[in-house]
Amino acid sequence: MTKKILVVEDNEKNLTLMRVLLEYQGYVVVLAQNGEEGIRLAREQRPDLILMDIQMPVMDGYAAIKILRGDPQLQGIKIIAVTGLAMRGDKELILQSGFDDYLAKPVEKQQLSAVITKCLGEE
Repeated sequence: MTKKILVVEDNEKNLTLMRVLLEYQGYVVVLAQNGEEGIRLAREQRPDLILMDIQMPVMDGYAAIKILRGDPQLQGIKIIAVTGLAMRGDKELILQSGFDDYLAKPVEKQQLSAVITKCLGEE
């Protein structure tokens, strides 16, 4: 069965790039432009995986992850932070916030594929 990935990202170019990369790999892709929209779509679409930016307008990734992790119907979904926050300590803070993994922008195709494969248990 084809896996569904929700991409939550406010930058239009990054959204388009992620959609193209993921669709090329055979995934069904759902797009959201902020955390609020991402939560709504996660509840409606029940994706297998969520790729989420941290710094977004309306609702950032930290606020969104708290809500997603608190929703019993969304408990099993793996959520990967995809962010420009790449200073020392950022990765640890992001993982402590409830994300399952972390990718720093700009994301390389091979790195993206490896993390998705690991999180979806497709190895």
